Amino acid sequence: MPDRGEEVINQRLAKLDRLREQGVDPYPARWQRTHTAGQATAIFEEAESSRAERTDVEARVAGRITAMRVMGKVAFLDLRDGSGKIQAQFRRDLIGEAYAGLEDLDLGDFLGVVGPLFRTRAGEITVEAKEYALLSKSIRPLPEKWHGLQDIEARYRQRYLDLIANEESLSIALTRSRVVAAVRRFMNDRGFLEVETPILQASAGGAAARPFVTHYNALDSDFYMRIATELHLKRLIVGGIDKVYEVGRIFRNEGLSTKHNPEFTTMESYEAYADYRDVLRMVEELVYNVAISVLGTPKVARGDHEIDLTPPWRQMTLREAIKERSGLDFEEYPEAGSLREAMLALGLPPGDLASKGRGKLIDELLSTFVEPHLIQPTFLLDYPIELSPLAKQRPDDPRYVERFEGFIGGFEVANAFSELNDPIEQRLRFEQQARLRAAGDDEAEVVDEDFLTALEHGMPPTGGLGMGIDRLTMILTGQTSIREVILFPQLRSRG
Repeated sequence: MPDRGEEVINQRLAKLDRLREQGVDPYPARWQRTHTAGQATAIFEEAESSRAERTDVEARVAGRITAMRVMGKVAFLDLRDGSGKIQAQFRRDLIGEAYAGLEDLDLGDFLGVVGPLFRTRAGEITVEAKEYALLSKSIRPLPEKWHGLQDIEARYRQRYLDLIANEESLSIALTRSRVVAAVRRFMNDRGFLEVETPILQASAGGAAARPFVTHYNALDSDFYMRIATELHLKRLIVGGIDKVYEVGRIFRNEGLSTKHNPEFTTMESYEAYADYRDVLRMVEELVYNVAISVLGTPKVARGDHEIDLTPPWRQMTLREAIKERSGLDFEEYPEAGSLREAMLALGLPPGDLASKGRGKLIDELLSTFVEPHLIQPTFLLDYPIELSPLAKQRPDDPRYVERFEGFIGGFEVANAFSELNDPIEQRLRFEQQARLRAAGDDEAEVVDEDFLTALEHGMPPTGGLGMGIDRLTMILTGQTSIREVILFPQLRSRG
């Protein structure tokens, strides 16, 4: 005996057959729409100011049927498109025999409707159907009768159903698009040139991360999905493009969490004759301007907090922040072993610390004790050199580099350096990273000879930035999981 889902599908397939027998094409190639639902509503409201009840504006609208109310000789259908919802009224005395065809329509079908606009007694703007056309027959029913798709796994695996059933999900998707557009406008207005760099690379560099590996058949070589756009963008600075950026997908063969997805989107930028302090001011302005452009306000809610993105943001050194939150001053522990012992004394799990060098131990202190408390926009500055093989050392203290990370809502959204442009020093840093890799650190940088050759031709002082588009969107939409702001997040295979 078929279950309820199979029974509904069979009923809809029977309607499909009946429509075809009647000569109706249930999947026509085109429909000429004159107005979206939003446009039709707006044009009626504008015309209504000079007309008492109706307008002579005729609209050709189309959308998915999301509600049906049949009351004898009159029926009302809600049609939803990308701009919103509009109601359509069907009267038997107006459309005649075509009225009977409503019996073959279901929730989820796409319908085109032609007719004048009016406002019902209940106050709803409506299209009075003079004619209609089925544009696409839905064989499977909408989730939960349009009351919303609640199963998180189903929402991510079948994002199309999530967008249909949950208005918030659609709103997040639209907001993300506006965030990306606003970031591009800001960068373009500042004179940056947008470029594209290779996704498949012979050497995966520019970040401490484990890459995805693939085989390039035509070259009979293994290549890597890029883990950053940094090294190619800096080649363009060498080539004379003084301001350059890329909005692009990054791939890192790492774990899944509420803050991490193996593929994500960044905006990386490089500006000649700038340093990390210049970039810091740009980041404040960028995030503020994006918030104003997308939300109309610099203030966003996150849990019980109201976050104000208005510059200037709080600033403190990484050392100060870790000492304030953990009580530990990592400068007192110049070796990894002594620092590890001090961290064990604070109660950190020993299994997470055993194989980490001093740089990663400091990063562990940051993520454990400091990061969750950085709710209001905060810059942490001046990182130990062990953490930043591509950043320029501070001239007054070579133990540290000119680097900052920007945090909002308890996680990092931006990372920036005064870029290392000394090719001799860069080679030494790469070689140190290679030794770490040989010792088992598969996230350490690799020696990129082509990039070193570029640096040897000379690169001016440069400020570089990496900003997470997904995390910025999380802040602006109030989300706590990165999967909510990525339309198709990575999921484990079923079965």
